[in-house]
Amino acid sequence: MSIRSQIRPVLTLALPLILAEVGWMSMGIVDTIMVGHMANPPLAISAAALGQVLYNTIAFGIAGILLGLDTYLAQSHGAGRFDEANRWLLHGLILAAGLALTLILIIVCAPAVMLRLPIERDVLTTSVSFLGALNWGTPALFLYFTLRRYLQAFNHVRPIAWALVTANLINLVGDWLLIFGHTWGPIHVPALGVAGAGLATSVSRWYLAFFLVVALLRIERRHNYGLLSVARHFEPTRIRRLALLGAPAGGQILVEIAIFGLVTFLIGTLGKLPLSGHEIALNCASTTFMVPYAISAAAAVRVGQAIGRKSPLEAVSAGWAAIALGAGAMACFSAILLGLPHAIARCFTADPAVIAATIPFLLVAAVFQFFDGLQITATGALRGAGNTHAGLIVHFIGYWIIGLPIGYLITFRLHRGAAGLWIGLCIGLIVAGTALTSIWRHTTKTMKTSAQLLPN
Repeated sequence: MSIRSQIRPVLTLALPLILAEVGWMSMGIVDTIMVGHMANPPLAISAAALGQVLYNTIAFGIAGILLGLDTYLAQSHGAGRFDEANRWLLHGLILAAGLALTLILIIVCAPAVMLRLPIERDVLTTSVSFLGALNWGTPALFLYFTLRRYLQAFNHVRPIAWALVTANLINLVGDWLLIFGHTWGPIHVPALGVAGAGLATSVSRWYLAFFLVVALLRIERRHNYGLLSVARHFEPTRIRRLALLGAPAGGQILVEIAIFGLVTFLIGTLGKLPLSGHEIALNCASTTFMVPYAISAAAAVRVGQAIGRKSPLEAVSAGWAAIALGAGAMACFSAILLGLPHAIARCFTADPAVIAATIPFLLVAAVFQFFDGLQITATGALRGAGNTHAGLIVHFIGYWIIGLPIGYLITFRLHRGAAGLWIGLCIGLIVAGTALTSIWRHTTKTMKTSAQLLPN
């Protein structure tokens, strides 16, 4: 089966997911833009940046354990074992509840550590209030994350896209109401500032979870997958298998996001302006990353379904199609970032000092786009094949052993500015993209060999 023949089915699955992922990132971008129009943009953007990075680092590292569902759900669907997929979803929800509680407790305790950081006091106190507001949406975030894995494994991706698009409207209105405050006669909404942005995001996440619950019930009524009649007895071995498969995937996300968390902290020690520029550029890079990230999810589903159908050659073609699509999209984004850095920065704030601080970060981001596309789509293909360890190992070496020391040297020893840390990350991404694509290539050779051994 040719790679070209798989481009259409991968795109069919990926396009709604791309819309969903871009919609997910839009919440953070809208928050940044809205707080960037407060009275003190460097303070507001810096505080939101610190809170978002800390929350996202811990939240998505913990929630990443649920990525093990991709493999089990997609392979069960491919084999026609809907009952098995339903059992995995049930135990995924149980695991998600425990993980959500863990995150809530961590965020509650986080201010005790945050307020001791060597960052300006007003940035820290504002960030703590933002972080507390975000925590109200934690249970909904984990419920959404789990239900989404089931829907995409069963090829029902449009509800995910619609959920994120409409949730963005709620977040936008919530930001407008809660950040700046408004009064209509006897009705008064107080201005909560940066904390209002966090609260608006939490409300949007509860809406997301409710939307997917309703969508799943409607789909079950239409297709009768047996979800409502699934046996509800608890099987500890399933939780253990989910955790063992998902932990490396969660570890990879933690390693990847944590490096940006640490870089945010290091840049924060250099002042409000570098931190503001870093936050704007990080929002841009994270948004473009959502395209190959969605394609990566489609790769995990398509590869997993093909393996469940015992069609390894189809799995090979689906993986390569996803990698080509992800890398190609990021090459286009690289051209945009190189050509329009000033225009992009001006979308976030009119402050000329913040705009000037943003430009160097955007130029470095333009360089690593292609390799970012390679690494994440290769990771998705490998996850569909049941390999969640490669990404963890490669990202740890690329970011922490190679990228971070080089970036630290450029910024703090050679005194080349805060963007030096991003140059180090760029080098780490080049290593990760090259290595993970090579690992997928080796995996495909094994799949082709197994295809030759299958009976005709």
